[in-house]
Amino acid sequence: MTGASTQSPMAARFRGFLPVVVDVETGGFNPQTDALLEIAAVLLELGADGVWQRAETHACHVQPFPGANLEPSALEFTGIDPGHPLRFAVPEREALKSIFDPVRKAVKASGCNRAVLVGHNPSFDLAFVNAAVERTSFKRNPFHPFSTFDTATLGGLAYGQTVLSRAVEAAGIEWDGRDAHSAIYDAEKTADLFCSIVNRWTVLSGGNRA
Repeated sequence: MTGASTQSPMAARFRGFLPVVVDVETGGFNPQTDALLEIAAVLLELGADGVWQRAETHACHVQPFPGANLEPSALEFTGIDPGHPLRFAVPEREALKSIFDPVRKAVKASGCNRAVLVGHNPSFDLAFVNAAVERTSFKRNPFHPFSTFDTATLGGLAYGQTVLSRAVEAAGIEWDGRDAHSAIYDAEKTADLFCSIVNRWTVLSGGNRA
């Protein structure tokens, strides 16, 4: 017999979805034409005390796909030099595999059915991930194709702030603007914010995590 009572606490919390925090840095706003330049995914864990916290981070610098558009304003904003030799960037398919493999492993280990992307305004991140999957004909995307958790909305609800830096600071988490607009930094801070909100709700709801 299966059901919520037989699920792991992680799987039971979000209906069998495993939240995975993702951030991308890009060469523009159009996922079909503009380059995916960085991707980071942060796995979460649920401690024995019921506290959600950040676990492993997996990240890649990504080579622009052939014919990709690179908007100068986007590169100025992120500070990324796509041609810098020390980026050690890899092709899109290799980058996706390096992210998806540990996510699939975490989904299986947690007893969940599928990963769900957590992001700050996640429709942007998911659109670039889905476009890269389509371009590379990647067959084993662990993420739900359209469902997401949005920390901009959750931050507005929990802390009255929708801008990532302000929501993070309102949650009592350190923010250094000099490190912002790196996929790793933004993903890890988004993960800390998400965990803070989930943990806060757990306390406010009297510890009910079902």
